[in-house]
Amino acid sequence: MNEQNIDNKFQINQLLSRLKAKELLIVNPRRKNGLIVYKKYHAEFAGPGAIVGGQFDLDATDILDVGNVSLISPKNSQERKQAYKMRRQWVRLTKQITDNPKPTERAQVILNQFEHWFDVETVSDLPDEAFALLVGVLPQTIRKVRNIELL
Repeated sequence: MNEQNIDNKFQINQLLSRLKAKELLIVNPRRKNGLIVYKKYHAEFAGPGAIVGGQFDLDATDILDVGNVSLISPKNSQERKQAYKMRRQWVRLTKQITDNPKPTERAQVILNQFEHWFDVETVSDLPDEAFALLVGVLPQTIRKVRNIELL
């Protein structure tokens, strides 16, 4: 592991501790960034404008930063309320994808959505397991869809 990876892992662990301590933070709505929050059996994406921490993420087991992550503290109850709405919107969007009964289509749609929100390079750096846990498919399904895209 190089120094940058060690530093990043330390920051991730520090952030995870803050979330488990119920600290509320907002994913900066002015940047293309987000967090994939791993839970025991699934993962959730908190995109720009979404709140993280508090009651939402007490059961978080790990987090993965997407893009150049910037987190800000809510200044007042109105900002918190808006951030809760955004988190709910991100969860709903993922649920819409998950409602599709065909695993390969779910895999394709989540990859397409992330490429739309971010860029191809950022998406290619994210692990198959993260996408799999977001939409309820096996990591091999994500890998298969990614390989088809490369042809």
